Amino acid sequence: MRASRLVSLLLLLQTRGRMTAAELSEALEVSIRTVYRDVESLGAAGVPVYAERGPAGGYRLLDGYRTRLTGLTAGEAEALFLAGVPGPAAELGLGSVLTTAELKLRAALPSDLADRGGRIRQRFHLDAPSWFREPEPIPHLAALAGAVWEDRRIRVRYRRWQQPRDVTRTLDPLGVVLKAGRWYLVAAAAGQVRTYRVGAILDLTVLDEPADRPAGFDLAGCWQEHTERYERSVYRAEARVRMTVAALAQTVHLFPPAMSRAARDAAGAPDAHGWLVTTVPIESIRHGHVEMLKLGAQVEVLAPTELRERLAGTAHALAALYPPPGTAESSVADGALAQADGDQAAGTAAKNSDARGGPGAAAGPPRAPVRR
Repeated sequence: MRASRLVSLLLLLQTRGRMTAAELSEALEVSIRTVYRDVESLGAAGVPVYAERGPAGGYRLLDGYRTRLTGLTAGEAEALFLAGVPGPAAELGLGSVLTTAELKLRAALPSDLADRGGRIRQRFHLDAPSWFREPEPIPHLAALAGAVWEDRRIRVRYRRWQQPRDVTRTLDPLGVVLKAGRWYLVAAAAGQVRTYRVGAILDLTVLDEPADRPAGFDLAGCWQEHTERYERSVYRAEARVRMTVAALAQTVHLFPPAMSRAARDAAGAPDAHGWLVTTVPIESIRHGHVEMLKLGAQVEVLAPTELRERLAGTAHALAALYPPPGTAESSVADGALAQADGDQAAGTAAKNSDARGGPGAAAGPPRAPVRR
């Protein structure tokens, strides 16, 4: 373990340059005292590492020093082959680059490690897009990725939800993110960091101006903050409901995660009939109406009144369409269904007879009687 840590410390200094003891401690997940001991061990082994004093100081290697101690372990080689995601790489215009890089990596590895990398691809596959969603056209993604990489300012014509729908913006691109099969641009506009869906970009022009990138900008941290803020802002209202224990369990599969999690956290104890009371966050009355219908008769909305009345109207409309079995209305509906089935069967038979050219084709077979 200590030998592996010493190698990691050496490679960190080689790739990142100057690092403080605190930064090394955080990266290696050890105490600062352990970092001091490891640096002393590297120095005793002849590695030219030295300390710089002062607020901007830290540890660094002698300029020009490079170690050749970069051999990959079996697990590291497997992780590299697993990390390649061909679909998103191709969308970014890096499909051929990724393929070439993998070929070079495979050629540079010993045969046993190269074989393990091939086995990884045959046994594990990463599929980024979500279920039941058509791929979104993203014709400007490659150009956008180039602007992000080269720190170039861009001008975009973007389609948004509110009026006016089409707007033109000059942006400082900071990064692109793939979330559930959709690409998003994180960019600075008018001094604020905002998020734009790449599929909604109608036109894109890369300007001959450097982008203004904030010092120390962390794309992963910014995106995490954005998603948490977005999820909190979406649910602006609440619904007080009664539901069965079984319905509460089904919310995991039927509701968005934030709704299901909140419903389960706020759920009270079930009564003797298996019903409980809980609070569910909703985006709006319309959104709550759609979501509650997923649970059918296993949920009753207690508040707000507007949502309860809307569900009541839907329930009465459904009852009119689907009367209870055995009633007169149900018999009429069954007769109408039988009539429609008979008409469809007659039409199909007539078409088949016409195709065969048999006698009586024009008249068709007699219509079956409809039972009332």
